[in-house]
Parts: sequence; C-alpha cells; structure tokens
Amino acid sequence: MRLLKITETIEIPENVSVKIENKKIYIRGPKGTISRDFSNIKKILIFLQNRRIVIESFRIRKREYATVKTIAAIIKNLINGVLYGYRYKMKIVYAHFPMSVEVKDNYVYIKNFMGKKDTRIAKIVGNTKVIVKGDDIIIEGIDLYAVGQTAGNIHLATRLRGKDRLCPHGREGRGPGILDGIYLYEKTLLK
Repeated sequence: MRLLKITETIEIPENVSVKIENKKIYIRGPKGTISRDFSNIKKILIFLQNRRIVIESFRIRKREYATVKTIAAIIKNLINGVLYGYRYKMKIVYAHFPMSVEVKDNYVYIKNFMGKKDTRIAKIVGNTKVIVKGDDIIIEGIDLYAVGQTAGNIHLATRLRGKDRLCPHGREGRGPGILDGIYLYEKTLLK
C-alpha cells in the first residue's frame, strides 16, 4: 500500500542557523558548525520554510517512510549537537594488571592490557575530544556519530578474542570470567 505524501517538520531554535544546498545541510550554533549530506537519497525533498526544516516525499512505501523519519531524527541530533554537545563516559576496568591509557594526536593508546606488552590503538573520529581522568575516559563533541564511533573504537580495542576469551561464567561455572576492558557507562548532553 502506498501513501500519497508524508511530511516531517523540524523547528529551528533561535540561536541556530541552517543552510540547505542540494540536500546538503549546514547547521551552525553556539558550539560550532556541522554538516550532513543526503544527496544520495532519492524521492525525498528537503527545504526550509518559515524557520522550519521540511522533509517531504510523495507516493511512498515503507522504505521511504522509514527514510523520512530517519533523516528527521538525524537532523534533530545535529541541532542538539550544535546547541548542547554530547558527552560519553567510559570506565577502565581491570582485575590485576593496571592499564595505562593516553591520548596522542588522533589516537588513544592502551598499554599493559591484561599484562601484555603490545599497545592497542583506537582511532578518534572527527573533532572529538578525549580526556583521561584516573579510571574514567570522557569523550565530548558536537557530532553524535563521531562521539559514538570513538567510544566504540575504544571499547573494541580492548575486546577479548580467541584463547583470551574465557567462558562468561569463569572456569567451571564458578566465577565471572575475565571482565578486563573499557566500558561505556553514561551518555549525556552537555548543558
């Protein structure tokens, strides 16, 4: 079944300016500027109308309906990013061998993970700031996807693989197994 038309409107706050050129959206706010390119998506119109962003599609099916809703959610995240910013907090967890984490250039270096001599490396995506305070890692930025991908890269750098990974219940089902790693525990907006 096809719907004739779907329209999503997003209000633009006072201190945010938006520019749209050929499905490329540029959003500027107090925290900075961010852009997103939707030019590869067909059958969808994006335009400005009276301090609102309007996303429209005609004669749509489920796929186009979902695409319109997804684009609206992405634009709302961009507006929240330039207004407030995002902060993820991660915890460094170790049982016996203390890990040391340091940030240089666009990489996070994790040393002495489970007593091993090799250094594990995680890439920082975009203009994201990574701060190490004791056993906490704080990741901040205006782009939700860059902040989330950076947190994911750090978590995956300490993921156990192969022989290192024991059963989740420990040896013979009596213990918690190996819990060493870096884990996400809080997601917030910066105010």
